[in-house]
Amino acid sequence: MGIDIDQPFPKRPRLKSFDYTGIHAYFITILTKDHAFYFKDAEVVDQIINILIETAGEKRFKILTYCFMPDHLHLLLAGEDDQSNLKKFLSLFKQKSGYWFKKNYNENLWHISYYDHILRKEESIESVASYILENPVRKGLVADFKEHPFSWSFWTDKAKALSYR
Repeated sequence: MGIDIDQPFPKRPRLKSFDYTGIHAYFITILTKDHAFYFKDAEVVDQIINILIETAGEKRFKILTYCFMPDHLHLLLAGEDDQSNLKKFLSLFKQKSGYWFKKNYNENLWHISYYDHILRKEESIESVASYILENPVRKGLVADFKEHPFSWSFWTDKAKALSYR
């Protein structure tokens, strides 16, 4: 399940045999432009989280887990209904957050593409969430994932999850 974030993701088409629409779960990784460490600043992360939540509501996605690493974002998402379209959701999220960032910091926020993994029925969503939350530990940023200020999961903070929508 690991990816090499030292190699930028190419601009590549999504799977041709899958339309990315409907009730599916996805593990997404989005890099910052040129691996810049934009996600060390709480003001930036807080604003991007607000845009993420707003866009998820608009495009009918549940945010199950997120983790902002200094130069990339991991997301675990699930479509809420047959109209949930991952490509449209990510396009709008990157557009809105990129616009805000450019307006406030005069820099491009995102790398051109993203990595997606469509979870199969036999894959445990909770295991993927754990993998995402443990990323700051694996990278030596914190000793315990609960210490990382820029990550959250439905399974670790259900009270917050209930107030999210």
